[in-house]
Amino acid sequence: MTKPVESNQTVITNSSVALSERELQVIELVAAGLINQDIAIKLAISKRTVDNHISNILTKTKTDNRVSLVRWALQWGKVCIDEVNCCILGNQPISKVLAAKELEQELESA
Repeated sequence: MTKPVESNQTVITNSSVALSERELQVIELVAAGLINQDIAIKLAISKRTVDNHISNILTKTKTDNRVSLVRWALQWGKVCIDEVNCCILGNQPISKVLAAKELEQELESA
């Protein structure tokens, strides 16, 4: 008979994680599917700064990767995707960010 695996994971509550407005913007853009270079362009900062923001966010939220970060952000209402968890962070909801990105891609290919 095997012993059940014990979990040493800490439960993270919404109130225990303090994220800056910029970090929330980065999370929203990660959830929109943008890569770090595109996030840097969108926010008018360097890619290295985006890398640092994401590293800090992963540490603060105790998530291991972008997928688990997005799951965390959805769970705590930090982002909305396709009208799910409808909230607005910064200036635009994700659906508008995605629409703008698609428009940019269409203009570049034209």
